[in-house]
Amino acid sequence: MTRISAQTTNTAWLDVFFTALAPMIWGSTYIVTTQVLPPDRPFTAALIRVLPSGLLLLLYARRWPARGDWARLLTLAALNIGAFQALLFVAAYRLPGGLAAVVGAIQPLLVMGLAWGVDQRRPLMATVWAAIAGVVGMGVLLLSPGTVFEPVGIAAALAGAACMAAGTYLTRRWRLSMPVLALTGWQLLLGGLMLTPAALLADPPLPSLTGWQTAGYVYLSMAGALLAYALWFRGIARLSPVAVSSLGLLSPLTAVVLGWVLLGQAIKGLAFVGLAMVFASILAVQWTASRT
Repeated sequence: MTRISAQTTNTAWLDVFFTALAPMIWGSTYIVTTQVLPPDRPFTAALIRVLPSGLLLLLYARRWPARGDWARLLTLAALNIGAFQALLFVAAYRLPGGLAAVVGAIQPLLVMGLAWGVDQRRPLMATVWAAIAGVVGMGVLLLSPGTVFEPVGIAAALAGAACMAAGTYLTRRWRLSMPVLALTGWQLLLGGLMLTPAALLADPPLPSLTGWQTAGYVYLSMAGALLAYALWFRGIARLSPVAVSSLGLLSPLTAVVLGWVLLGQAIKGLAFVGLAMVFASILAVQWTASRT
């Protein structure tokens, strides 16, 4: 019995590791967007990110949704991909990477609120306090007297966090009868189709792309969409929604670390305290979720 319990625990933590790779990849979105991509084209960036990867996954999976799943699939595609990706890039273009991501740190609290309000599942207070500690830690890490709050960027980041929280919760609640790669591919494809009118009507046409810009778009599509979303939806199928959403804290954390390493943005003083609080929050939520 002890051996079986240990194997189950090891498998759960392996699932946590693979799921954690997704927000870490997404955390690189901000530096790629601001340093590599052509400026002021958020909807185009979102479209190029999701549509090609969705087509590739569906060519591989070759699986059609059941007739009764279409309405739910369209809802998930709108929340997880269409709206979230559009809002993510609007925030990424308007805010510093770390600040754009920190607003999304409220995701675990939103997921807990949905589970409590809809399913009447009251969250453990230890999990609530761990999630709050993560939000506070991100605030300590990123916010300073010199921080510039751009209203549209902040609103986009908040709305994006709400969409992703609702999408994460509903993906787990509905459990569509599709393999992970097919579910990921259909959401990316449908979300990309939803983004197409905004990209054509709101953004200026793309200029001639440099090699770096082309590489940036390829990275965002292959790693940031195809790989990351496959890992994310795999994690939603295997872990609790709160455990999955708490891993989203790794996205702003990655954005901050990349800014520190690649752009020379300083992390000092209380920022290190915030860094430790975020790590502790993530581990506490995962440990509590694994115990329950």
